Amino acid sequence: MSIPSSLVAGALTEATLVSTIRRLIECESPSGDDAAVARSADVVAEIGAELLGVEPERLVIDGCTHLRWRFGAETRVLLLTHHDTVWPHGTLDRLPFGVVDGVLRGPGSFDMKTGLAMVLHAVAELDDRDGVTILVTGDEETGSVRSRALIEETARGAGAVLVTEASEGGAWKGARKGVGMYEVAVRGKAAHAGLEPEKGVNATVALAHLVLAVGALADADDGTTVTPTRADAGTTGNTVPAEATLRIDVRAWSAAELDRVDAALRAYVSPVPGAVVTVHGGINRPPLSREMSQALAALAARLGARHGLGDVRAVDVGGGSDGNFTAGAGVPTLDGMGAVGGGAHADDEHAIVAEILPRTRLLADMAAEISRTDGSWQN
Repeated sequence: MSIPSSLVAGALTEATLVSTIRRLIECESPSGDDAAVARSADVVAEIGAELLGVEPERLVIDGCTHLRWRFGAETRVLLLTHHDTVWPHGTLDRLPFGVVDGVLRGPGSFDMKTGLAMVLHAVAELDDRDGVTILVTGDEETGSVRSRALIEETARGAGAVLVTEASEGGAWKGARKGVGMYEVAVRGKAAHAGLEPEKGVNATVALAHLVLAVGALADADDGTTVTPTRADAGTTGNTVPAEATLRIDVRAWSAAELDRVDAALRAYVSPVPGAVVTVHGGINRPPLSREMSQALAALAARLGARHGLGDVRAVDVGGGSDGNFTAGAGVPTLDGMGAVGGGAHADDEHAIVAEILPRTRLLADMAAEISRTDGSWQN
């Protein structure tokens, strides 16, 4: 089929993209700070208004600020991104923005302020934006608890979703595991550890049993991981601990596996007499299956050739994203369309500058093709 070019030749430059990325990085936006995320939303809205010529909807849900631009009466393609990061205030003092030898660094450079800049510039380059929607969420790094309903509502009825999470090695995310996030509380009974420990119920001992039971729920054959992560217990060195908590990370390729682990956690009874176990949290993100990404990955391969990106593969990964929600809602979704680099959530976080412009142009071409009313991109 014939695919029209979506970009004005030469209108977008690498330097322009890097300048936008710098503006985004230099406004710190730790997920847990709603005021900081609101300030970041101001910067994103300002940049978007400059590029797109229109202000976004500002959507504040339980104190967290998200932004949305809608062009036209319906959404045929949704470009999904986020502006929060894992980095605390002051990180810029230690890890300032910079570009050295073609490598761009700074907190959030890889995950995912480069991808956010790519979305804004890609849509700005479109000759016809009808049917295109941009959604910028503000709580992705903490599980998108406050934005999930907004994501699913915005994606409903769309032909496809393009997610600009970052990519190691340039690969698309063909599939993502579903995610479960839990905090399990153990309640025991305090007592003096030296005088009468037998009168207490030791929450730390109960926690130890729980850790072993949780680890046994994993299934390597099915690719299901159940990982005890943060554990806390006790108050003083001479007191039988009355309370303990355990955080658990669950990843699985199928909804059935997520359900199995969830049921087992909720049915757990401590072997320590008198210890009470309470499970908080649950299944956070459904899986993103290969079936939901195949057609879009094929389109990316066809269009990517014109930008030197023809030999790009799709990989399956354990990490979740907001794309899990859209795929779980039945909307074709391709993830990993953002920065190429590495070091997500680490001090060596970085993006490869040479990859940013061609991938932005591909993003624009895909948005233009999918937003056409005839739906021919699927043929």
